[in-house]
Amino acid sequence: MKVSTIKEELNSLAYHGRGIIIGKSADSKKAVTAYFIMGRSVNSRNRVFVAEGEAMRTKAYDESKMVDPHLIIYYPVRVLGNKTIVTNGDQTDTIYELMDKQMTFEQALRAREFEDDKPNFTPRISGIIHREKGDMNYAMSILKSAEGDDSSCERFTYAYSNPVAGRAKFIHTYNGDGDPLPSFEGEPKTLELPDMDIDALTDLIWTNLNEDNKVSLFVRYIDIESGDTETRIVNKNA
Repeated sequence: MKVSTIKEELNSLAYHGRGIIIGKSADSKKAVTAYFIMGRSVNSRNRVFVAEGEAMRTKAYDESKMVDPHLIIYYPVRVLGNKTIVTNGDQTDTIYELMDKQMTFEQALRAREFEDDKPNFTPRISGIIHREKGDMNYAMSILKSAEGDDSSCERFTYAYSNPVAGRAKFIHTYNGDGDPLPSFEGEPKTLELPDMDIDALTDLIWTNLNEDNKVSLFVRYIDIESGDTETRIVNKNA
């Protein structure tokens, strides 16, 4: 299994699209997650992340430039009890609402498909962290069109029990730039999660995202025992 550094992986492409990182800290004490957005169009770049209690939402930086909010404005992060949900779209709400009705993460996502942004059909990527009995587990999902065919949805879920300390998984929407944009392929990538505090990790991720395309970054450390959190948000449009 290939294990990459965050620097190596983020510099491997100029355009990852949107990305989710989830893992366990090197000291096994914290669940770690990060979510970033990148953009090529004015509409995509015209965004900031805004904290809203334990949740986080996207917001137009300049309301006068907002063209179509339906795939741009959403809650990437919501918290349901001891579960933290992180996604690249309004499926965050679907997962939250259906899991609150005792459905599983995978069952909840069966109600959704890839985005309706023809010809890209951007994959919906999702992650969930579950704290239980002094430990954590997590899962990641991608919903994507079958070779660009919008009549066929491919669904992949990856579950990680008793995850290895100092490691994270990384999933993103695109395999680089293009027209149409090529969708992510394969399993989530394995990253080395350095033994560092949240500010250092936030800086490491933000610095290594492509300068022209990066828009916003969210990073959260969750104490596995207590559930206490530390959160950082970085916006290019500050």
